[in-house]
Amino acid sequence: MILLANGKLITRDGAGTGFYPDGGVVTDGGKIVAVGTTAELKAQYPQAEFVDAKGGVIMPGLINAHTHIYSALARGLSIAGNNPTNFFEVLDGTWWAIDRHLDMEATKASAQALVIDSIKQGVTTIFDHHASFCEIPGSLMKIAEVTQEYGMRACLCYEVSDRDGDEKSIQSVQENKDFIDYCEKNPSDMLKALFGGHALFTISDKTFDRMVAANNGRVGFHIHVSEGMNDVYDSLQNYGRRPVQRLQDHDILGSKTLLGHCIHVNTAEMDIIKATDTMCVNNPESNMGNAVGISPILQLCQKGILVGMGTDAYTNDMLESLKVALCSQRHNACAPNVAWCEVTDMLFRNNAKIANRSFETPLGVLKPGAAADVIVMDYKPYTPFSDENIDGHMLFGMTGRQCQTTMINGKIVMKDRVLTQIDEEAVNAHVLESSKRLWGQLNHREY
Repeated sequence: MILLANGKLITRDGAGTGFYPDGGVVTDGGKIVAVGTTAELKAQYPQAEFVDAKGGVIMPGLINAHTHIYSALARGLSIAGNNPTNFFEVLDGTWWAIDRHLDMEATKASAQALVIDSIKQGVTTIFDHHASFCEIPGSLMKIAEVTQEYGMRACLCYEVSDRDGDEKSIQSVQENKDFIDYCEKNPSDMLKALFGGHALFTISDKTFDRMVAANNGRVGFHIHVSEGMNDVYDSLQNYGRRPVQRLQDHDILGSKTLLGHCIHVNTAEMDIIKATDTMCVNNPESNMGNAVGISPILQLCQKGILVGMGTDAYTNDMLESLKVALCSQRHNACAPNVAWCEVTDMLFRNNAKIANRSFETPLGVLKPGAAADVIVMDYKPYTPFSDENIDGHMLFGMTGRQCQTTMINGKIVMKDRVLTQIDEEAVNAHVLESSKRLWGQLNHREY
């Protein structure tokens, strides 16, 4: 039993008090058993191990609703001759080039790098969308081994695509099926599965049929939708349907399905997404970096669609993405007074709702019975801080790097910025060697 207290407590529990000026949580067996003031909890649980928040901000662990472990070794990478001028060239010249060189060892190193960086920035749950077309079979289990060893809560899938031919496409379908089988046989609320798919312009009707048959209604799908106009043009020219209509035709939409990006969806497609209770996830920095456009978040939210926030692995800092989401939506709407509630809800409330369509234990909230996924931010405000302006401090004062302590499933995985279960120096050395090998393969020289 752990008592994590002596900080400004934010519960995100809409059913009760959301803020304690001096509060904490008591955890046991991976769940929260009590929330209250520091004095009350110390008196009620004198036997609990005390972890001092040192006046920081105690809050629910952050959830990343869409990321890509396969891109972790790309930080600082430049591929000779790669100067993309459009979205397809970004995919083909950068990301597909990388994943075509990711063998099992490089996949493991990628997972280690991303999970460590996420923990250090207060992320306690990730929804990953993996691709390693160099070596597909067993890649999800390799990632799962890392998430389980390091204590990260994760929902994994493999990116089905026809881009490298029929054999690789069939292998990627099988990889999803095998991992879903594993999760069914070994149930854990630390590890879940979705059925992954890349952009629709890389998936044929035949492959969609294979995906649906292999899944057999067991889990939702996690798929890129209308990130670029490539999807829209391909669907209209080759299938006579818009992308969301294609997904509906193949019975892929539904309450557990997560659509990444959704930049170029029209109002009719929004109505289909809403009618099927399908979820969407926005990745603001990646979208702007790829110059593919800005997702119509305001309209999606007005339709009552559940929209969450991811990073597309552009960063692992969810608070950084929050800031960009607000600025990009206001810039897009040419209005400085919109999107505040929408983007804060996306990160702090909707991501929890999205997660709880896959995970059983309540996430993203600090209350009895919820998952003991708790972080402490080293944030000392110099302006008033209360339940009236918490989100303002998040937007304009905090960054992920201020995370001081991270607890996942009741275990302290980082305390005072030191990883407790990982030899970070040794792992970093391994990841560095893996990245040198990958970069050498991509650029045909030694690093």
